[in-house]
Amino acid sequence: MLGGQPIIILRENVERNRGLEAQRSNIAAAKAIASAVRTTLGPRGMDKMLVSGTGDVTITNDGATILTDIAVQHPGAKMVIEVARAQDEEVGDGTTTAVVLVGALMEQAEHLIVKKIHPTLIAQGYRMGMVKALEILDELSVTIGSHDRDNLLKIADTAMTGKSIESVKSKLDGIAVDAVMTIAMEKDGRIVADEDNILIKKQTGEAMDDAELVRGVVLDKTRLSEDMPRKVKNARVALIATPMEIKKTQVKAKIRISRSDQISAFSNQERETLKKYADAVIASGANVLICQKGIADAVGYYLAKGGVFAVEDVPEKDMKFAALALNAEIVNKPEDLTEKSLGNAELVEQPDDDEIIKISGCDNPKAVTILLRGSTEYLLDELERAVVDGTRVVMDAMEDGKILAGGGSVETELLMKLRDYAATVGGRVQLAIEAYATAFEVIPQTLAENSGFNPLDKLVDLKNAHTKGKKYAGLNVYNGKIIDMLKEGVVEPHRSKRQSIQSSAEAAILLIRVDDMMITEPMRGGMGAPPA
Repeated sequence: MLGGQPIIILRENVERNRGLEAQRSNIAAAKAIASAVRTTLGPRGMDKMLVSGTGDVTITNDGATILTDIAVQHPGAKMVIEVARAQDEEVGDGTTTAVVLVGALMEQAEHLIVKKIHPTLIAQGYRMGMVKALEILDELSVTIGSHDRDNLLKIADTAMTGKSIESVKSKLDGIAVDAVMTIAMEKDGRIVADEDNILIKKQTGEAMDDAELVRGVVLDKTRLSEDMPRKVKNARVALIATPMEIKKTQVKAKIRISRSDQISAFSNQERETLKKYADAVIASGANVLICQKGIADAVGYYLAKGGVFAVEDVPEKDMKFAALALNAEIVNKPEDLTEKSLGNAELVEQPDDDEIIKISGCDNPKAVTILLRGSTEYLLDELERAVVDGTRVVMDAMEDGKILAGGGSVETELLMKLRDYAATVGGRVQLAIEAYATAFEVIPQTLAENSGFNPLDKLVDLKNAHTKGKKYAGLNVYNGKIIDMLKEGVVEPHRSKRQSIQSSAEAAILLIRVDDMMITEPMRGGMGAPPA
């Protein structure tokens, strides 16, 4: 106010929340997002049905999928969803855990704010707690060999347990592990696996049991001509990027023909040019041709006559993937083909009644394809999500060589050791570290709750087991017993848990420190228009 007149700083379309109101708004948003996915946590979690504005239906318990598909307006809620997105991109699993932890941390912060503890002290305590938690996590990790197939199978099995495709997960476990082990390479003394080198193809109408790992590539194409062989064994595959047809000129041109023999000569010359294309492919020793562009009918005729299996109009992405799988070179012209540029495969075929080309049995492939089959699109989508989770966690374990026990054992050990650590700190920060430790109770409690057990009783049982030094003790969600999760084979990659702890704490710290929210609403009457 100045001389009785109000001074307007913010425009009329800016909504402002300050102090405790802003903090409570962010806390409520984080808790709401966490509660939306909390019931999906664990092997016995429930599924969510998501219906888009266009009527598309998705049924899943994958946290990343749920949070990506739901539309939120609150900025605090968007930050929590960003945590899930980062978790999914960096690790591929543990998104639900990360989001549920953010919700629990914000709930604990609410209790501390009520006790008049300043948000800066809460943030300090949370950061100290996070650093200590990551140290404890390293102590709890178990080292495995990068090609320890038994442990890698356990990791894939844990990631896929609880999905609606559990009836075939024993087969999918092996497919996921074998796929990653095939494409993993040693670089600068460490194992590196690129997720882009595993292609997932889906096919409706078949049983889920028919899923398979193809040591090669599957193309959504059919062979060029029915006159070509349907199967080629001991294939020598040529990859050509340019069209195998007469190109149109870049500028307008006319050919003047005054005699009938000129027409014949022109046609013969064109035919000879096209025949040279086919002859060059056959002369290279190739019996399979994959072309990124079109193939003229005449070229197709000569190729079929030479017993060559040809495919045209293959997308560039699939061409590059095929080159990796076949250890072949993509050439620009047929005459550039050499023995060295060809790829090898045990079999190239177009299966009966299928509109796909399967290239399998490649020598030492750097890329592989997982072919999934299912009765419906919904089932195939869930199969794909399960396989993606399985392959990603196996990659993490192979690259890091570290695993952790599951079943809430890590969180129980963390909450107990963090409380011991808090006692050594003192002051009001101690209360914040204790609150940070308490937030970890949400994971074993949720696992118990989603499995139909009393969460308080199971938490007490877990704490009792860990007090006796059983640091790998976790909850068996099927019978409610407290067992050694490491011996049971319920394990997960170290990277997944580390990322969820770090990202959840950092998100909570950011939100706690906000004491003023200024939200600009769209102005009525269009952009820049004055309010009505």
